[in-house]
This record gives sequence, C-alpha cells and structure tokens, in this order.
Amino acid sequence: MPRPRPDPDALPASPPPAAAPATTEATDAIAAVTSAPQSVVLTARITQDGAPIPDGLVWRIFDTKPDASGELALVAKSDEGSAKVELPPGEYVVHVAYGRAQTSETMAVVSGANEKSFVLEAGALRLNSAVTGDIAIPANLLTFDIFTGGDEATRTVIAEGLLPNDIVTLNAGTYHIVSHFGSVNAVVRADLRVEPGQLTDATLYHHASQVSFKLVSEAGGEAIADVEWTVKTADGATIFSDLGAFPSTVLAIGDYLVLAKQGEQVFNREFQVQAGSAREIEVLTTAH
Repeated sequence: MPRPRPDPDALPASPPPAAAPATTEATDAIAAVTSAPQSVVLTARITQDGAPIPDGLVWRIFDTKPDASGELALVAKSDEGSAKVELPPGEYVVHVAYGRAQTSETMAVVSGANEKSFVLEAGALRLNSAVTGDIAIPANLLTFDIFTGGDEATRTVIAEGLLPNDIVTLNAGTYHIVSHFGSVNAVVRADLRVEPGQLTDATLYHHASQVSFKLVSEAGGEAIADVEWTVKTADGATIFSDLGAFPSTVLAIGDYLVLAKQGEQVFNREFQVQAGSAREIEVLTTAH
C-alpha cells in the first residue's frame, strides 16, 4: 500500500537561510583612509598683512582629548618656520611661540592637503636705563623684569633678568616693566605699550648712584683692609653689608648711615645719596 503523505501543516518550519558571513573589508578600508596621516603645513605671521616668519618659531600640536592625567597629549612638535607634519584626520589644538609672543588655535585635519596660517599680532621691546641726567649705567649693573599689565595682584611674570638692549618679542599689549640698578634698592617701574609689527625702544631713568666706601685714617688716605661694612637707611633698616677694603654698591637717593667695623672698633658716618655719577664715601677712624 502506498505510504501516507505527510501533512504539510504538521511539518516543522524550515530554518531561515544562514546569514552570509560579515565582511570587514569595506569597514577596514574606510578606517584605513580616515585614519591615515594627512599632510599639514603651518605658517605664522607677525601681523595680518606681514610676510610669513621664516624661522624662530616653535610649534606644538595637541590632541583635543585630555589623557589620563587630564592634560592634552602632545602629538607633534616642530621648530621650522613653515612646519610640515603628518596627522590623522581629527581636531587638534595648535600652539605657536615666537620669542615670548604666542597664540593657540584649534585646527581640523581632513583627508587631503591641509594648510593653516596663524597671526601672532606681535611686536618687540628693547630696554635700557640711565641715571637721571643721561648718565650711563654699566650694563653689568642692570637687569629688567617684564610682567603682564593690570593690577599688581594679578600680574604674572613674562621674563626676568633681561639684560639691557636685549630684544624681546611679545604679543601686542601693555606690560609692566621693572628696572633694577644694582641689587639693593634702586628700582624703577613703568607701564609700556607694545604695538604689533613695531620695535619699541624705552629708557627708564633711575634716581640713584653708585657708591663705594673706604675706611681711612686721614682724608684721602689709603683704604684700611679687613673692614666689616654695614649700610642702614634713615629708619634703621640694614640694606647692605660686605667685608673688604673697598666695597661698592648702588643706592637710591636718600639718607643713610654707614658703619665700618675693624676688630672691636666701629666707625660710622651719615651720608646722602643724590642721583648722579659714582661717588666715594670715606669713613675716618677719628670719627666714632
């Protein structure tokens, strides 16, 4: 007898066709294209209309995402005037410094050639000092500090210990300048404006003088050796001390007392400093 035909409704449902294996070739190809380093050329100008700066630049390029320490990771650096780097497409922060002038901007790198130019809006400052009356000051006795402008409480240091006639490149703006004549109390301050694309020459004038000391047994006599020296202000504050036969320093205008100690004996003299050329102060052993 013929076998009974199976009931179609009683048959189990056919399994779905097997899915084709996932293909990653296309994804990998796209990822390779979008992550491949691209050419980036960076240039900078002092002013908008200026020529590209040929050298003296320092470029630093950072990722925009902080690393584990919370800092932006440095991904490239260059000290060429026209920086040429290779970067994967993405967002970056570019910092460029020219002397003490600097600027930072974000930059998007895309597939293909990338170029970006930065404008520093920078100028330069050259500093010198003299004693009132245009009396020259030896260069080895002068230093300058540059601070940001504004209130004293909010100022920050830009540069310290600069020598006279050093040329400092700065972003355009107002700066607070401090001139030190010697290392005691001869200090002059001024606020100076730096203009973009210009060199600003400035001379600050001190009301002070170089002063040297010697202990003598008679006016105009030979300096006595092995003397301990102390100089005090009119209110009794000690501002200078030294050991020797012929010490020297720089003092701002004012009234002072000098003490010369030799062995157990102490000799003193009151004196006044006025703005002018170097001066010698004699202390006589006959005056106590």
